[in-house]
Amino acid sequence: MVLHPKAKVREAGQEVTFCCKASGTPVPKKYYWYHNGTLLERRVHGYGSRLELRDLAPEQAGTYHCKASSEAGAIRSAPAQLIVLAQGQQSCKPEPEPSLVELPSECPQDAAGSHYYDVGHCPPAPCADSPAEESGCGGDAGRCCGVRRMETREIPCAGFSLPIKVVAECGCGPCAQPRVLVQGRVTAADSGEPLRFGHIFLGGRKVGFTGYKGSFTLEVPPGTQRLVARFVDRQQRLVDAVKVLPFDRRGGAVYHEVKMLRKKEPVDLDGGRSNVIPLGEASGREPVGELVLPAGAFLRPSGEVFKGTVKASVTFLDPRDVATAGAASSDLSFANAEGEIVPLRTYGMFAVDFREGESGAALQTGPVEVRMDAGQVRMAEHLRKMKLWSLNPETGLWEEEGTLRPAGGSRRKREERTFLVGNLEIRERRLFNLDVPEDRRCFVKVRAYSSEKFNPHDQLEGVVVSLINLEPQPGYPANPRAWGRFDSVVTGPNGACLPAFCDARRPDAYSAYVTATLGGEELEAVASGPKLNPSAVGVSQPYLGKLGYRRLDHDDPSLKKTAFQINVAKPDPNNVDETDGPVYPYRSLEECEEAPVGANHFRFYRVEVDKYEYNVVPFKESDLASWTGDYLSWWPNPQEFRACFIKVRIEGPREYMVRSRNVGGSHPRTRGQLYGLRDSRSVRDALLGGGSGACVEFKCSGMLFDQSLVDRTLVSIVPQGSCRRTAVNSLLRDYLSRHPPVADNNHTAAFTMLAPVDPLGHNYGIYTVTDQSPRLAKEIAIGRCFDGTSDGFSREMKADTGTAVTFACQERPVGRESFFQRLLTSPAEA
Repeated sequence: MVLHPKAKVREAGQEVTFCCKASGTPVPKKYYWYHNGTLLERRVHGYGSRLELRDLAPEQAGTYHCKASSEAGAIRSAPAQLIVLAQGQQSCKPEPEPSLVELPSECPQDAAGSHYYDVGHCPPAPCADSPAEESGCGGDAGRCCGVRRMETREIPCAGFSLPIKVVAECGCGPCAQPRVLVQGRVTAADSGEPLRFGHIFLGGRKVGFTGYKGSFTLEVPPGTQRLVARFVDRQQRLVDAVKVLPFDRRGGAVYHEVKMLRKKEPVDLDGGRSNVIPLGEASGREPVGELVLPAGAFLRPSGEVFKGTVKASVTFLDPRDVATAGAASSDLSFANAEGEIVPLRTYGMFAVDFREGESGAALQTGPVEVRMDAGQVRMAEHLRKMKLWSLNPETGLWEEEGTLRPAGGSRRKREERTFLVGNLEIRERRLFNLDVPEDRRCFVKVRAYSSEKFNPHDQLEGVVVSLINLEPQPGYPANPRAWGRFDSVVTGPNGACLPAFCDARRPDAYSAYVTATLGGEELEAVASGPKLNPSAVGVSQPYLGKLGYRRLDHDDPSLKKTAFQINVAKPDPNNVDETDGPVYPYRSLEECEEAPVGANHFRFYRVEVDKYEYNVVPFKESDLASWTGDYLSWWPNPQEFRACFIKVRIEGPREYMVRSRNVGGSHPRTRGQLYGLRDSRSVRDALLGGGSGACVEFKCSGMLFDQSLVDRTLVSIVPQGSCRRTAVNSLLRDYLSRHPPVADNNHTAAFTMLAPVDPLGHNYGIYTVTDQSPRLAKEIAIGRCFDGTSDGFSREMKADTGTAVTFACQERPVGRESFFQRLLTSPAEA
């Protein structure tokens, strides 16, 4: 499906047009349209690939999707929502919805000491288009609800007032169209070696190369529902990887680590004789099956039989090893007869590469036999449904090659085995798969949080949550370390719902591993020991006990804390304890996606040093549509985000909080006005006794949102504690003196500068990264700052490398305030 229908909002009496388009061989010419899952009559609506509805009535609201078909099969579009408003009804209410931001600790808002303030927000809902709307198949941005007016308020704090801008009124305007990106790194699954300058394809079109370190950035084409990317090693040492990459439709970048399987070393075969190649013999296990190549099976592209020496490489991805899941291609899905994309459960994938021994020219094969050991299939119903599939590298969907049927014993005399046998012709370089369709499906609700406090307002968006389905567990004599399929979903403002196999009769029939990453950083799962805490896990008893939640390190403390395992027990509709998540029946996806934060769900959280961020103009970095054009916006350009950090070395007996205060420095519209605050706790350097380092964000100098004048941000760096400045990086000091005006640095307990406009680097102790995602720009800059280099990355603080300013801190005498505290209580005097 190359064009999907788009969501629309109309008033009653208006008209609407939905469009879809499918490609294929042969070209699909039959289209069917459905309203809320019910087929619309063609003779009534007269539709083809376009559906036109006139004189709309309220009952015509709902979801619409199309299905395209030909003799080769069918494919279904994504659903589009139609909202029909009463005449004169507003789709964008002028009153903003509540949105809380956290204030600095010295600014309590009530007697209870709450530090949250309602700044309001306008939900980016679509607005009704005018009746004179175009045909409906174009790429118009449409109109959306957004901020119409903001107002400034002053918040009383301890010794000073804090400015804040709040939404005063919402209204309809052009929809924001932020860039949607996927970024990441491609490496070999076995060695971590980067794929250097590998080809990247979207569909059949080459769109670029990976970098020297395997990095890549892809812009998601508008209207994409499923992003399928193929990575090709130019040196042919690695098997082509076809990946379905989740992305955030609201804009910004989502980071992915892509693993590629190393090709198995080729063996010499005699093309004139029959040959047998085992499939999956790792770790001394019995092979899953074998590939039987009869004499004369190898063919040149012209059809001529090749009987010389064949260099044969057959690489098998064995799901009996759970570590191989990350290197598997695609998302193990196929389009069924109705065109719906549904999941498969794999018993193994293999890639073949046959070449002439002397010239290295690629060879095809005539009919060959794939034989699978029936003893490897532990579920009897799977024996009847086992099929052979090949992967379409352009769609990322598996296509049926044939069915495997029971056959007699093996030709080998050392044992008697029952095989499932299927036939195959290898005409192009594809990945092949031994799979069964699986219909026992559920969804698992997962949320990610910025800290272990699990505050509903601090949920993380853009986190890639992955679920690996494991082999059936106790009750089925299977290998518990094997996997059957995997899925990845990106969290939105209300978490994520991950598809999983489940069973209603046996809670432990299916189990799953769940992990979460943000920008390449692994998030931590809630502990399951020494005593399981249901309120921390996010799931109430007794359902939690039935699900058997266990973090990876439950029995072995040396293992990572970044994954948990559960039994995917299908909820019992007659048990009230199981009707509120975290596992939902497959047909209840909408209920899962819209579940309130108080409903049962599993949790991940970010482990990092204490930090705090405050923007005078509120902005949610995970939702680029929440950006507001204002002179005091921390990020002046919603299409490109520049993150700046300064590295501070602390010589003292403990870790210290370090604050950056950022105000307008040279722009006439913002001079002396606050942009925001950043607090970051220093991190101890394991190799440096009595020392720690802090990477503190500051607002970069540069153009403001009107792109007319540069502002040199006035940045003050103040450690909390009894501290004095002892050193400033000489290169930074020289740079600042050569680029006036120079900020006063009269007080030795702080460091003040008019921030450099140029992106300096580690030699100056300043770290600057520009990216289309604010979060990723900050992650990369922090990694470089910790490492003390301009191109490295580290999670371990190297406090004496690449620093800008050094402070010596000591424990102050009892009763004496630090300069940091004096700045809070009496800023004018300080």
